[in-house]
Amino acid sequence: MSTLVFNPSECVRTVTKFSECTKCVDICPVDTLTIADNNLPAFVPSACVDCGGCMGVCPSESFKLKDFDATEFFFEFAADSSPLISCRVNVPCIMALSIEHLMSLALVKEQPLILDIGHCGTCPYKEPLYANILKSVEEANYLLEAIESGKQIRVEEIAAQEQGVAVDVDQSDRRAFLERLSLKGAVKAKAEFEATLDAVSDEIREHEVGLAEIAKLRQKRLPDKRKILFTALKRAPKPEQYHTIAEEDISFASQKFIDMQTCTNCQMCYRICPTGALSSDANNSKIYFDAMMCIKCRACHDTCEPDSLQLQPTFELKEFFEPTQRLLASFKLVRCDECGVHFASLHGERVCPRCRVEEEEAFELWGLEERDGTVVFREDDDESESHQGH
Repeated sequence: MSTLVFNPSECVRTVTKFSECTKCVDICPVDTLTIADNNLPAFVPSACVDCGGCMGVCPSESFKLKDFDATEFFFEFAADSSPLISCRVNVPCIMALSIEHLMSLALVKEQPLILDIGHCGTCPYKEPLYANILKSVEEANYLLEAIESGKQIRVEEIAAQEQGVAVDVDQSDRRAFLERLSLKGAVKAKAEFEATLDAVSDEIREHEVGLAEIAKLRQKRLPDKRKILFTALKRAPKPEQYHTIAEEDISFASQKFIDMQTCTNCQMCYRICPTGALSSDANNSKIYFDAMMCIKCRACHDTCEPDSLQLQPTFELKEFFEPTQRLLASFKLVRCDECGVHFASLHGERVCPRCRVEEEEAFELWGLEERDGTVVFREDDDESESHQGH
């Protein structure tokens, strides 16, 4: 039975209906993850193989396995003398670990980190997991080299075996192995019983957003994997030179800029940002951005209607060691002539957007309109034509 758990309050598709994130769907090797009608991921528990691939790619850590916690694994593995990570020894699949986890483990290990891909060739769920493992390792190694860490992640075909399990493990029954691995030495009978009760054999498991989830949405949360990376970077020596890399060479963070010619200061970008990377001041007159709190979920970009928020073409690795909160935009505040409340005047307006909307609605009700700065009664088109005919 699957032990996969999805938390809607941490999914970027919950913070904005405009989110185009499908990373969990794209990585699923059995195509059981789909986007339901309510815009949230859904899956069939009986079809899920607990590989954890969705955990590894989710920018906000909205997926978890009941019997494998990536954060706990980091601290246990960091204290272990072995540098080996293998799907037959200590993880459900290497893809259950994010790029941030891989970088962090490489930074805290004395020896080079070794990823065992010896079982990938015969794994019935090889794709797209295997291709993404190699892609993650390539990015992690590139960044480790760019920050001059001297650390490296090696990929080797070791084909290690779980202790006490014969070498001729039935490779075709990958799911049974994953279940055995997740239960090994950690799960008590109670947890096993609860997992069985929670699992639904053939029905798709959809998720709804209730009051509890809505309350959590208001709480800005930085994923544990980013906190782990912060911890690992503090232990790493600063490079002699801070390098700048291309934006597309880092998948989990970004730097941004705002086109002030098109930005309307609608406030949506920092209101929906799940981590608080985008923020404002008490008067909503400024927009700040912290690159190392950004998880590159693109929720802000997907929501920005005028497309004013843009990714900077480059990323400065100085942010890894000296994170800064940068000012992206500043707006002039004026007092509304109608209600007296301060608002951002973008083009010299003297009335705030709310009063302007109320004024337009009142004009509509009263049959008025503004012509050349003068308020007059609006004439219907038919009536105007009738007057012109006379």
